[in-house]
Amino acid sequence: MAAEPSGLFVSFEGIDGSGKSTQARLLAERLRAQGREVVLTREPGGSPGAEEIRRLVLTGDRGRWSAETEILLFTAARRDHLERTIRPALDRGAVVITDRFADSTRLYQGTTRGDLRATVDRLHALMIGVEPDLTFVIDMDPARALARSLRRLGTPPEPAEVALQEVLEVLRLPAEDSLAPEAALLAPAAPPEDRFETFGLAFQERIRDGFLALARAQPARIAVIDGDRPEAEVAADVAALALSRLAPA
Repeated sequence: MAAEPSGLFVSFEGIDGSGKSTQARLLAERLRAQGREVVLTREPGGSPGAEEIRRLVLTGDRGRWSAETEILLFTAARRDHLERTIRPALDRGAVVITDRFADSTRLYQGTTRGDLRATVDRLHALMIGVEPDLTFVIDMDPARALARSLRRLGTPPEPAEVALQEVLEVLRLPAEDSLAPEAALLAPAAPPEDRFETFGLAFQERIRDGFLALARAQPARIAVIDGDRPEAEVAADVAALALSRLAPA
């Protein structure tokens, strides 16, 4: 599926707490200020049915789902998201910006909890068949990102996982913004969506390594952006690359 010439399908990826949601929102705001139609969405979620699945997969204890079950749930959510939100927007030439897409499933379910990457890719080819035109990986030190993420969720970091000086540094930072609500479907769920944060620092380090490996393998699609900088500097780099892929407004 290809977008209209004036449209673009952009995804933001990165470990939890990296600032990707903030950067997705800032890019959407910048493009809207130019008069472009922008659909800002997220995964899991982005459509009514997918939001229901989001509540299933992001809440509860660590052992609630096996990796295989999660792959099926995430793929089902993505299919609904594609049918009801992404495809209609691209068909009318809008810019679609999603906070996470299939690359997250490739790593969170496909490689870090068993060798299931081939399963993820087969299901993706069969049921989705779409890749973003441009993917930003917002890269950040995993300890710093995890401390920020846990602080945002109101969960004290474990001393064994996050050094005290790292926590103190993060506590001086402004909280990472969440996605600006696009509609009622983007309202946060009542239970804390912290299931993957509870997997710990070693898990986040493996996820980061996986994102960087994906970027090396697909440099034409995936751009790694240093997220350990002031928010405005990160946003400027993101916007410059995104605008280079768009026709003039």
